[in-house]
Amino acid sequence: MFFKHIYDTSLAQGSYLIGCQAKGEAIVIDAKRDVDTYLEIAKENNLKITHITETHIHADFLSGSRELAEITGAQLYLSDEGGADWQYEFPHKGLKHGDKIKVGNLTLEVIHTPGHTPESISFLLTDHPATDEPVMIFTGDFVFVGDIGRPDLLEKAAGITGTQKKGAHEMYRSVQDFSKLPPHLQVWPGHGAGSACGKALGSVPSSTVGYEKIRNWAFRFENDEDGFVEYLLEGQPEPPKYFAMMKKLNKVDRPLLTEVPKHPKLSETEFLQKYTDGIKVIDTRNKVEFAKGFIPGSINIQNNKTLSTWAGWLLNYDEDFVIVAPEEEMDEITRKLMRIGLDRIAGFISDVNLPGIKLEQADVINIDEFKTYLGKEEVQIVDVRGKTEYEEGHVEGAENVFVGTLPQNLDKISRDKQVVIHCQSGDRSAIAYSLLKKYGFNHVKNYSGGMKEWREKGNPVKS
Repeated sequence: MFFKHIYDTSLAQGSYLIGCQAKGEAIVIDAKRDVDTYLEIAKENNLKITHITETHIHADFLSGSRELAEITGAQLYLSDEGGADWQYEFPHKGLKHGDKIKVGNLTLEVIHTPGHTPESISFLLTDHPATDEPVMIFTGDFVFVGDIGRPDLLEKAAGITGTQKKGAHEMYRSVQDFSKLPPHLQVWPGHGAGSACGKALGSVPSSTVGYEKIRNWAFRFENDEDGFVEYLLEGQPEPPKYFAMMKKLNKVDRPLLTEVPKHPKLSETEFLQKYTDGIKVIDTRNKVEFAKGFIPGSINIQNNKTLSTWAGWLLNYDEDFVIVAPEEEMDEITRKLMRIGLDRIAGFISDVNLPGIKLEQADVINIDEFKTYLGKEEVQIVDVRGKTEYEEGHVEGAENVFVGTLPQNLDKISRDKQVVIHCQSGDRSAIAYSLLKKYGFNHVKNYSGGMKEWREKGNPVKS
């Protein structure tokens, strides 16, 4: 058996290519959208991708299953569980609980594991030349290492009311069934630490059923369904705004993107025309470089592992935008953005020093200056972290306005007072600073050390 775990650190998302080397056939589970990765792996290992499947209708990334099927001609196998409202709306071979997919000498048995979503399925893998017992389970967003999938996304992100409690109770029953599986069974989940699909995901890539029964909090509520539901729904992070769009695009028929696009480097004249016309400018440079000099109105979303997430919070799917980045980073940036369907890159520039544009500099302050603003009536301290983080501990007097929803909550920020923002360690406050400047807030300072430095230096925290 050939096995490859493909992990996208930008979305903490795992996909899998599993092959029968004797027959030269392979299956891909939960493909990301830049599918050339799977084509290269298959070619290097003399395998042909003949089967493609998914664990559920994803909310956190745009699946590449259809792109991969278009290129390879492989059969697409997708869940037909969950009822009429949870069906994929394009041609596929439907899967029900107990169905089996045969890939050469391998068998993947479908088990219905609702909770995260009604149609969620997992796959029990048997490698028949070695044994007739399952050796792996691919759980998608059902069971993670140390956590389980959240059932509140359909309600919070997609606006489908009444689904989170029902999903939590379904998850309880799925977890009880999971606990009956053989303890040696390897568990390969769809996400790792950093994903918004749970609240306590581990950074270890895989686990076993036995380990999870010892380590995972979800298995401590064997006879307490209400306690399980309460704990599961408590303290989940804010679902990114783009999740609702992913749910839609992964369910309906849509145009396919079978190659990673190449975007043009704009001339000074081309950029200035677009900038004058009001196009959104996303500056992906490091926050320190951005602070030294940035194009007025540009938004600083650094090209790190959270680029996709924050772009998904702050960009609209019906608008063009321009990227500021070194040319050698554009392929990486394009891939990160296409994985959540943000395809409308109108070009890029690498140098912000352009004729006719006077660069601005960010007002970044240290901890000593930050302290001088605390407790003053004429100053507003704004903590731009998530609600749960804020409630667990914040600087006394700080107000909480989450950076992801900042453009919708500008009325909560004073235009008259001195505004001082911070986050955990400076990345999110750099985004927030650029947003506030874009929207005309002139009295803003960024305490970039944030709560990390504040705590490390022994300062008081209010919870």
